[in-house]
Amino acid sequence: MRKPSKKLRIRKSVSNRFEVTKNGTVLRMSSFNRHLRRKKSKKQLRRLKGKQTVLGRFAKKIKQILGKSQN
Repeated sequence: MRKPSKKLRIRKSVSNRFEVTKNGTVLRMSSFNRHLRRKKSKKQLRRLKGKQTVLGRFAKKIKQILGKSQN
């Protein structure tokens, strides 16, 4: 009798913080944007508004945790 394979457990904390696009790019929200915004320049706030891409080994690890990696 064959043992059933283990189910993939997705970390909710990671799925809330990161997003994987259709092309496989990992996106994250930028930091330093929550509070104390008054003293930051408008240029800096505009730059921090968008999502940032995650690169390298860290992106690979996040895809693996989210179950989006291609083995």
